[in-house]
Amino acid sequence: MLKQRIITAAWLVPLTLIGLFGLHGGAYALFTAVIVLLGTWEWTNLAGVARSSQRAQLVAIMALLMLGMWLTDAATSVWPLWLAAVGWLANFYWVIRYPAAGQQWQATARRLLMGLWVLLPCWVGFNVLRESGAIWLLFVLLLVWCADIGAYFVGRHWGQRKLAPQVSPGKSCEGVLGGLAATAVLAILFTLWLPLGGLGSIALILVTAVVTLASVLGDLLESMLKRYRNIKDSSQLLPGHGGILDRVDSLTAAIPLFALFYVEVLVQLLDRVQPL
Repeated sequence: MLKQRIITAAWLVPLTLIGLFGLHGGAYALFTAVIVLLGTWEWTNLAGVARSSQRAQLVAIMALLMLGMWLTDAATSVWPLWLAAVGWLANFYWVIRYPAAGQQWQATARRLLMGLWVLLPCWVGFNVLRESGAIWLLFVLLLVWCADIGAYFVGRHWGQRKLAPQVSPGKSCEGVLGGLAATAVLAILFTLWLPLGGLGSIALILVTAVVTLASVLGDLLESMLKRYRNIKDSSQLLPGHGGILDRVDSLTAAIPLFALFYVEVLVQLLDRVQPL
C-alpha cells in the first residue's frame, strides 16, 4: 500500500502543480473542470446512484452546466460563491445534527442537489483565484495543507475531546485548534510579506480562521456521506489514495469561501494600498 501511495504521489503532485500554476485562461478552467467532473462521478455514488450509465449522464449534465457558465462568464462570477456560502451553512447544520437530521438530505435527489453547491462553486472559486494571479491560490492551498498538518500532529499528541464522533471519530477539538494555530502563523507570514495595510492584514487573519474551520467542515461533510453509504473511500481513482474527493474534500469548502472573501473584501482593501 505504501509503495502504491508513493507511485501515485510521484505523478499526481507534479501534474497538479503544473495544472494549477502553469496553465491560464481556458486551459486552466478545463484542467480544474476535469478534476471537478471526476469528483462529480464520485459524488453520484455518494448520492446513491448505482447504475454507471445514470452516473455518466449526471456527469455529462454537470459538464454542460460548466460549459454554459464558462460561455456566459458565470464561471468567474460572484453569485456562485454566495451560493456556496449559503449551501455550506446548510451542510454545517446537517453535519452537527447527524444522524438526527438525516432525513432532510438522505434522498438521492437531495444529495445530488447538495453536490451542485459543493462542486460548482469550488470550480468557480478556482477560476476566480487564478485570475487574481498565483499568490492567493497558493495561499488557500497552503492554508488547507497547514490546517491538515497542524490538526494531525496536535490531535495525535494531545487530542482527547472528540469533535464529531458520529461523523468522524478520529477528529478532535484539540486537532482543530492545532490547525487554527498553524494557519494563523501562515496568515501572519503573508501579512508580513504582502502590502495589505492594517485593515487588510486583520481581515486576512480573521478570514483565515473562518476558512480553516470551513476546510474542516468540508472533510466532515464527505465523511458523513461516506458513513451513510458505508464506504471507506469515494472511489479508487487514485491507487493508494482513494478518490478525488478524498483529496479535495477540504478544498471544496475552502476555495469558494476564500474566493468570496477575495472578491468582496480583499480587492477593495488592496485598492486602498497598492496592487500586488
